Formats: sequence, C-alpha cells, structure tokens
Amino acid sequence: MPIQKSDFIIIDYTGKVKETGEVFDTTFEEIAKEKKLYKEGELYEPRLVVVGEGWVLKALDEALLTFKIRKKDSVEIPSEKAFGNRDPEKVRLVPLRRLAARGITPKLGAQIEYDKRLATVRTIGSGRVTLDFNPPLAGKTLVYEVTVKKKLKTNAEKISALIHRRIPAVEAEKFNFKVGKANVTVNMPDEAFYVEGIQLAKRGISLDIQRYMQEITTVKFVETFKKRETTPQPKKKTSLTTK
Repeated sequence: MPIQKSDFIIIDYTGKVKETGEVFDTTFEEIAKEKKLYKEGELYEPRLVVVGEGWVLKALDEALLTFKIRKKDSVEIPSEKAFGNRDPEKVRLVPLRRLAARGITPKLGAQIEYDKRLATVRTIGSGRVTLDFNPPLAGKTLVYEVTVKKKLKTNAEKISALIHRRIPAVEAEKFNFKVGKANVTVNMPDEAFYVEGIQLAKRGISLDIQRYMQEITTVKFVETFKKRETTPQPKKKTSLTTK
C-alpha cells in the first residue's frame, strides 16, 4: 500500500548527524536516555504525520512517499536541505561581563538567548565567550531512520490522533467523541480539564479537524462535572443512662 500526499501516518524515527553519529532527535525513550537527550515530562512515542503538510523537514516529508509500511527505511539529507550551511558571520565574540550583567551564566555547548536570538556557546575563555547564532545542526548532513508503523484510514482514527497530538499528556483512549455528517462532539475527560493551554489545544484540534475533513463544519467540546459521591458516615449511637 503506497504512501501518498495527505495520508495520516504514524512513524517512529531516530535522527542522527552523519559526520559524528550523534543522535539529535528520537521517538524512543530508551534511546533518548542512552544518548542523554531525555527530557523529563516529554513523551517519547510514535508520532503522527500528515504527509506533505510540513510537519517534518521538507526533505524527510518527500522521502516518506517512497517508504513502505512496517519497514525500517532511512534517508540522508544534505545540510542545504536540512538546516542550511553554517554562516561564519553569525559567530560573535561577546565579553563575559556583558552576559553576567544580563544574569546569564554561559556553559560550554549550552543554548542561551542573547539579543532576542538563540545562540550556542562554543568557547569560554579570556573574559570572552564565542556565541554561534547558526542553528545547532547547520552545516551537517542528517540521517533519519524511520519506520512507518501504520496508515490511518477512518475519520475516527484520524480524529483520535489529532486530539492526542494537541493533548499528548492525556491518553487518547480517554477521549470519547461522536462523528456526525457535519459535526464532531468531543467529550473531555476529567484529566484534560486543567491541562495547561487547554483552550488553545481545543482551538487547534477544531481547526485541524475542519482542515483535513472538509465535511466537518462544527466541532464541539463537552466538559461534564459530576457530583462526587460521598460515603455516608454511620450515625453515632447514643446511650441513655439513669442516675
């Protein structure tokens, strides 16, 4: 079954720098921990991609059209099709005291914000710091190892995946929804009520569904608050005594 533009697919992947073998991104938790990329609170799991929509690097997006389902494939992406070539003019020497005055303590290899731009600290010494404003992966050839785990076929599968993409902290199975001819009603689970940025997430889900399913014109979210049942306390027995 060939992969085509606009297909909803679920992929696992690991991205490496060809020149060094350094892993810079992965959907596998064990690899993230092994390569010291792991971030607490981040979910490592297969990722939804709508082919041709720019959800991944353009060169990888195009390569997906040649991949097979349930088969491990790879693609090599030269720097000019990835994060561009390194520009020497984007490397600056900055006095250490200037960073200290802004409350910045530079560490070798760390990314910091300076003059409202992200920079990588390349060297520290002699009271000066070398800041590299190029993207960290600029000038590097990337290799992506990808397994397309499945292609989503039904609207129900696609809607579930779109919801999970926007609210990954809550298990997809906890969202119940009904699909009508022109509408979708999503019953929100308790766990999603107070997720940070939930209103923006709902707006994003609504726009996603309406974009990829042209027949859907209305998306409704239902939050139901039920009274908690309390266990009645046994009445204390009173005893009458006579003096």
